[in-house]
Amino acid sequence: MGRQAVVALPEHIDVSNVGKIREELLWVINRGAAPLVVDMTATLSCDQSGAEAVMRAYQRAHANGTQLRLVVTAQTVQRALGINGLDRLVPVHPSLEAATVAGTEAAAGAAFTRRWGLCFSD
Repeated sequence: MGRQAVVALPEHIDVSNVGKIREELLWVINRGAAPLVVDMTATLSCDQSGAEAVMRAYQRAHANGTQLRLVVTAQTVQRALGINGLDRLVPVHPSLEAATVAGTEAAAGAAFTRRWGLCFSD
């Protein structure tokens, strides 16, 4: 299995960008990242379509044996993810550092970070 990856999501997640977000998350999962950290620290709003996209990513990750972790700081985003129970299925961390440290024993460190099409390799 691959190394840990971090995908940083945008400030607002809604029907206008959810397709791209879903594609990005599934692309990283399909590359074999283990685990995948979804960084939502910049995300201030997330509608139900966004929560469903993250749920779809969780389902694919689970099927692939990839652990998914979320970093969520905004209460509105936490509520949106809680509507479909995602917050009970996926570990939610208060910071990127907490999420990446949580898997240090199992992963060789962050292999790459995706920020809307930009890929930074370690």
